[in-house]
Amino acid sequence: MKFKQFLYDRIWKNNSSLVQLLGLCPVLAITTNVTNSIGLGITTTIVLMMTNSIVSILKHYIPHEIRIPIYMIIIASIVTCMEILLHAYQFDLYKSLGIFIPLIVTNCIIVARADFIAYRSSILVSLFDGMFIGLGSTCAMFIIGSIRELLGHGTLFFGINKIFIGYDKNNFWTFLHQDYTIILAILPSGGFMILGFIIALKNMINIHINKNDRIIFNCKQCIHKNTIKNESL
Repeated sequence: MKFKQFLYDRIWKNNSSLVQLLGLCPVLAITTNVTNSIGLGITTTIVLMMTNSIVSILKHYIPHEIRIPIYMIIIASIVTCMEILLHAYQFDLYKSLGIFIPLIVTNCIIVARADFIAYRSSILVSLFDGMFIGLGSTCAMFIIGSIRELLGHGTLFFGINKIFIGYDKNNFWTFLHQDYTIILAILPSGGFMILGFIIALKNMINIHINKNDRIIFNCKQCIHKNTIKNESL
């Protein structure tokens, strides 16, 4: 498989949040601002990469009948380490993400990739699969978080210093006054609505891309037929 197709399948075509609709609980709960979205996305991506790599390394030693419980032990161990590291070095981000850090253990995206990819693939493929699946989910959360923060709080990148140590906490953008914000955007119902609009927009883009691909394919077929016809004459 070509690298571009590998990347396209995981970030766009089979995006875990916008196409497979997996792990929507943290996606909708934590994306009230960009900082939390990026923080949870990066944490989940690291867990995905490490889990896939470890499962791929140990795949010949993991009994098929009990592979799921073993996946859960591996995932829980990695998430516990990530939680301890965040608590030690990124305490503000740790407080913001809260219960959603340990809940990564139950994220069905991680178990699914471990079983369908890492258990059957090489270490390199498993590592990049975890990276790009996590990147696709992070991009989706970033877009949702940006819209919700902009409409609900009127700001963008508020609290970004929780991720980048030493960054001034006052360096964020303000677009709307508090009197003009839409509180629905930061409520759970608003999160569902924004997610639905983003999925609809993605589907429209896919339809447009597929339509253009069919036109190009038909043109190539016509050119090929005309070339054969001219050669026969």
